[in-house]
Amino acid sequence: MSHYTRVRTSLKDQDTLVRALRALGFDEVESHDEPQALIGYQGDRRSQRAEVIIRRRHVGSASNDLGFARTADGEFQAIISDYDRRRYDAAWLRRLTQTYGRESALAFAEEHGYEVLTEETDKAGNVHLTLRRSAL
Repeated sequence: MSHYTRVRTSLKDQDTLVRALRALGFDEVESHDEPQALIGYQGDRRSQRAEVIIRRRHVGSASNDLGFARTADGEFQAIISDYDRRRYDAAWLRRLTQTYGRESALAFAEEHGYEVLTEETDKAGNVHLTLRRSAL
């Protein structure tokens, strides 16, 4: 049975987290109001619970569920098995955080009447958006 590791993140908005995970290629992301049990690689129900879950069948053939659980301060904690930490490591969490930031910026832009003129990613992986207020 794999041990799960909890990794603190600075991600707070559940809907934006789900959009970021989808943007990273996870088509099936569960989002729950109440935490749900994670499932281990043998199909066993684990004691770890999360509001945002990528089920193991979408992670890899011998994988466990990936979860994101809300903490008391409102931030999400990634719950990743030791087995899956080889693939979903610190670098992957940085990409997720960058994608989350991009998704947040795009939502803000749309909500406040901006359109995206350009979107560029530099060599370091930083995304640069140029926005313009839409004509009314």
